Amino acid sequence: MNYNLFKQIFNETIFEKSKADLLEKISNSPSRYIGLFRPTKPKAKILQNLLQSHEIRFGDAFEHVFEEYLKIKGCTILPKRFTNVNGDILNIDQCFKKGNKIYFIEQKVRDDHDSTKKRGQIQNFEKKLDVMLSKYGEKELVGVFYFIDPDLVKNKNFYSDELSKMTNDYNVETHIFYGKALFDYLGYSYIWHEILEYLAIWKKEIPDLPEINFDLDAEHTFNEIKELKPLVFRKLLENEEIFNEIVLTLFPEKKTLKLLHQYYSQKEETIYKTIATKLYKRF
Repeated sequence: MNYNLFKQIFNETIFEKSKADLLEKISNSPSRYIGLFRPTKPKAKILQNLLQSHEIRFGDAFEHVFEEYLKIKGCTILPKRFTNVNGDILNIDQCFKKGNKIYFIEQKVRDDHDSTKKRGQIQNFEKKLDVMLSKYGEKELVGVFYFIDPDLVKNKNFYSDELSKMTNDYNVETHIFYGKALFDYLGYSYIWHEILEYLAIWKKEIPDLPEINFDLDAEHTFNEIKELKPLVFRKLLENEEIFNEIVLTLFPEKKTLKLLHQYYSQKEETIYKTIATKLYKRF
């Protein structure tokens, strides 16, 4: 994989749609961002929310990158969404065929969960193992619990013990891997070194903190948020405190808001006309 593709996957997965998601969260729970009984000002809370969102999407970016590498190596990518007998929808992080084996991987960024979370993780893995066995059978299947960060191994003994029990009870091959070990196992050691190289370059290129002035690139922001449900903007515009403390923090020059006004004014539905009017009054 070349670096430009790696960078594209990471930037699109982590940063695209983060503004739209933030606006939805604010409209749904404005009290989490403003109020006397909070130790932070709205700007700090917005920044915190964006950082948390980026942290979650960081793991998603690795899922996309790993799948792209598997395609490059000629692995067959298999469906990753299943429904078990109880009607639960189960999403597999990686599912592919290599040679005569079917691999499914439960992929996490780091092993730093508390006791309650780790038990939930292993129970979820067993649910996925069960549905994969019903589809592919025990002879072809390999189940892997994988943590990307090799430096955090808080619950390694717990996961190893639980996977050993599953191997014995289900008669299926299972593994727990950290960092490079997964790629060594698959015979793709060079991929891990390339990921580390690209990740170091990418981290040097990204800003130290997310930009919360969405008007700096108003056209891009507009294109990202213009298709949000009208209810989102209705909530943001009708509350004076939310508008002054949150909306004007994100759109201080109102450039994006003016683009939204033009866009909604052209729509025929009444709700869009209403929002356009509310926006105009704010100018």
